[in-house]
Amino acid sequence: MSDVAIQRHRERASEPLGGVARLGGRLGLDVPREGWPTAPGLKRLEACGYGWVQLHAPPVEMLADPVSVRRHADCLRAVLAPTSLRVVLHAPDDLRLGMPPHDRAFEGLLDCAVRVAANIVVCHAGCFPLAEGVAADRVEDRRLAEERSLRRAAARAERVGVAIAVENLAPAYPVPPARRELAHSVTWVHELVRRLDSPAVGLALDLGHAHLTAQLDAEARDRRDGGSLTEAVAAALDEVVLFHVHDNLGARRGPGTPPGIVPLRLDLHLPPGRGTLPWRALAPLLRTHDAPLLMEIATSHRPDPLRLATVSAELLTRS
Repeated sequence: MSDVAIQRHRERASEPLGGVARLGGRLGLDVPREGWPTAPGLKRLEACGYGWVQLHAPPVEMLADPVSVRRHADCLRAVLAPTSLRVVLHAPDDLRLGMPPHDRAFEGLLDCAVRVAANIVVCHAGCFPLAEGVAADRVEDRRLAEERSLRRAAARAERVGVAIAVENLAPAYPVPPARRELAHSVTWVHELVRRLDSPAVGLALDLGHAHLTAQLDAEARDRRDGGSLTEAVAAALDEVVLFHVHDNLGARRGPGTPPGIVPLRLDLHLPPGRGTLPWRALAPLLRTHDAPLLMEIATSHRPDPLRLATVSAELLTRS
């Protein structure tokens, strides 16, 4: 462990009382991609009871350049040094393993993670459309190339002590079933993680995304119960190393939009309790797990960090 990491762990802040403390330091908060953390801001997160922070890596082209990676990582280390926050580093959304330039960028991502003593890196996989016929063969070739690259990345992640968390996704807006992607299925991502069979690879279970895809799948099957998010979550818990926590209004189709909500958009990244996720049913599953609970809240909907921590912890710890 680096000197910076040792210093940060020695300076762990005391936990606040209440529901946040009952989560045992598992609560985390995302720093928006368009922003940059400051040491005072991160210290305030600690004081509010957060034990984790999610930071975003620079673009693919920058990650493929070792000089840019070192510069970015060194700046992050400087703002993290006064804290004991544990770090999740999120890959660029458009990083696609299985292509040589992107494979080099993923190597840079792991280099960056090591330099900032990050515990987890989050990436996307399976961003390929559901297809048939000749198109399905092309998708399968790309999927296999991606999986081979993930296996190589996993071997290196094992050596350097960083976990790779593969995230399930969801469409941001309503799309026809033909435009759904493999990554929109929690089951598909869970099975990918199990096939990789590496102690360094797990599932970043995004609860908001899973809520949307459960409802969209139910619509496609003409079911009226909205699908079972809790069943999907329970079935995947064995491979989860990180939860992404946020709320939304589900696969809404009716007229009318609440104030401040983008019309038609599904993936809203609202604070927990502001949408329709069944937190009372999810809470027992999340409370008995040990993976970090990382809040991914849109900047336009983000309350004060202390209020967000307090309300979220109440929802996640109540019986």
